[in-house]
Amino acid sequence: MRFANNIKVSVFVKPEEDEASIKKHLLALFPFDLEQEKIIFNRSNATGFNQKEIVILEVDLKKERHTNAFLNFLKEKLNEQQKSVLVKQENRLDDECNLFIRLDKNKLLNNEFWITDSGECYHIRISIAAFPKKKEKARVVVEKIFS
Repeated sequence: MRFANNIKVSVFVKPEEDEASIKKHLLALFPFDLEQEKIIFNRSNATGFNQKEIVILEVDLKKERHTNAFLNFLKEKLNEQQKSVLVKQENRLDDECNLFIRLDKNKLLNNEFWITDSGECYHIRISIAAFPKKKEKARVVVEKIFS
């Protein structure tokens, strides 16, 4: 069953941060090898606050087998309390059926999966596969994924 149309995972790397470590942990979010699966890993530059150059690392999953594998992996890594937060918090799901998750960057660098509302995070945007494309239908799919 298709749960997501696509999933985008991204992280911002500040100049004072260790890009290699942040990239390593980004790649560890995927239970498959991106290069082997021919999934593009994007690295771009942007100007942040105070004119600081930041690096943006992104991965976009489009195939059903990749999105399902990612969702299963994420579900395994989150504890019951974290999964409950995703199901119950209404503001994580927008009118376009996108589910937004932020994983705490510092905790993830210590291999701990923890949902946060702070900006210091790995961003995950999941386009929920709901038909018809309505928020109520998407909410049911989110419950199926994380229950």
